[in-house]
Amino acid sequence: MNNPFTRGRAAALAFALGAAIVSAPAIGATDVTDIGSLDQAALAALPSFQIANKQLNDYGNSLRKQYIGRAQHASQGDQQKLAAEFQSKMADKQRQLFGPLFNKAQIAIASVASSKNLSVVVDKRIVVFGGQDITSSVRDLLSSVGDPVPPVSTPPPSKVGYVDQAAIDQTPRVKAATDAFVKFKNEQDKAAADKLKTAKTDADRDAILKDYRKTLDDKQTQSLKPMVDSTRNAISDIAKSKGLILVVDKGNIVFGGTDITKDVTEKLK
Repeated sequence: MNNPFTRGRAAALAFALGAAIVSAPAIGATDVTDIGSLDQAALAALPSFQIANKQLNDYGNSLRKQYIGRAQHASQGDQQKLAAEFQSKMADKQRQLFGPLFNKAQIAIASVASSKNLSVVVDKRIVVFGGQDITSSVRDLLSSVGDPVPPVSTPPPSKVGYVDQAAIDQTPRVKAATDAFVKFKNEQDKAAADKLKTAKTDADRDAILKDYRKTLDDKQTQSLKPMVDSTRNAISDIAKSKGLILVVDKGNIVFGGTDITKDVTEKLK
């Protein structure tokens, strides 16, 4: 029996515009002095985060054993309910353990950014050159005695914008295009699987898989590329109108930045 209580990211179709439009570009402008960067992995290596991570893993292992035992003689429907219950409890525990730590880290980041007059702090992974690395300052503040003090002022307007890809994916036009492609892919998966069952040689199987991949590529170009181009144009137009020098995905913004998600979703309607 498959174990429904293993942790991990849920598999999902990556909509093409995610890679084509808002993938994190490299920041290399040497004349921009109000952009900071942060190595989030370095913060995750702090003792407080490591302790919380161990506590979460220990809790998960103990909880998993309980649910596996309960699921052994349960129906498929009950197993799904138990799996959902398990995931919910894990999420609650994660919020309990990491919520205060994330909040403290966010205050420390804001404090350091304010002291350095930074309008935005991005994930260091997307930076090739330039910007101010504030990792050591934030780490030192989190490691010091007492809690960091929130800055008095809010971050100044930023020339770096961001979009929430998840919100864009849920706009009617984008969602309709994605759902149609997923449905088509599922149909092609089944058709290819049926053909593979009757294939007699490796050459036959290779031909079936080659045809399958080409069919999906052609469909993606036909149905998704127009939406990708439309979204890219919307982001570009709004960025230019607001004088932004860069637009990245929300996941790469650590602090500050200009959110243009609403403008983009409105333009895509």
